[in-house]
Amino acid sequence: MDHLPTHTPYDGSSSPFTIGLKPLDLKDWIEVDHTFDDQMREKRQLYEERPDDVFVEEPGSEDAQREVLGLVQKHVAEHFPERYEQQCKGMLISGHPAVTTAAMRSMPALKAASLLVQEDLILMRKGEDGWRLVAGSLCFPSSWSLREKFGKPLSQIHDPVPAFGPGTRNAGLIDRMFDNLQIERPVQRWNWSLQASPALYYPLSAVQRIDRATRRPSKFTDAEIAAQVFMRVERQTLRKLPASRDILFTIRIYIDPLTALTRHPDRSAIAKSFAGQLMAMEDAQLDYKGLTADRDRLVEALKAIAA
Repeated sequence: MDHLPTHTPYDGSSSPFTIGLKPLDLKDWIEVDHTFDDQMREKRQLYEERPDDVFVEEPGSEDAQREVLGLVQKHVAEHFPERYEQQCKGMLISGHPAVTTAAMRSMPALKAASLLVQEDLILMRKGEDGWRLVAGSLCFPSSWSLREKFGKPLSQIHDPVPAFGPGTRNAGLIDRMFDNLQIERPVQRWNWSLQASPALYYPLSAVQRIDRATRRPSKFTDAEIAAQVFMRVERQTLRKLPASRDILFTIRIYIDPLTALTRHPDRSAIAKSFAGQLMAMEDAQLDYKGLTADRDRLVEALKAIAA
């Protein structure tokens, strides 16, 4: 069955390279959809094949990890009873191996939580140098390396993002936003990128990035570009944990072919806005998203969809 994109932040509802936080109703914290089975199977496979690339933890983060696991278990059992069932022997997941109580006790709690949901889970803690990444499960990275960001504060994590690195106004705003986040007021935001495949595991080390003085090569061949492009949307949530006061950052990935927009009832407005966002990007922003060589062709493809 063909599915329309779940979230379309490129439609003007969100602006790229802005913080763009919006209130989050906690009943909508975790999302389960038609991609659940495929994504959960891929998560388990990644844990088997490259565990050191997709999970990190710092000593002393164990209590906060257990707090996250408890919140995730409670949430999915309450909001998705058709998929999950909490029993004394563990969490039963329809169509998938159970995450047993014994297994939960034998592995880091954040890893156990990540095996229950499609979201990636990143734990941030306030330290002397700001909010640092102290534990994380990142099976579906969007052009970044968990190992390289582990232990770093927010400003260094965002260093490759234009106007978000150390000393920038946006870095200060993000630090204050983390400081002021309230337990009862979680937030969410969206981000998007374009890639040449539907791959969920899409890492990119900082050392792989081309110097910004160098024009990035095209991601796509000279054939019909619309047929090659996949839209990658990140739904991100932030909530302060009641006991540890750490902050849990969740990242849920949605991937759709660009051609899916042709079936959308609002395709004209969405495609026009998408093209406008691309045209409004500065050179450094286009480079960061790897779209410098392809922007004009993408805009023409979107105009065709709009028409």
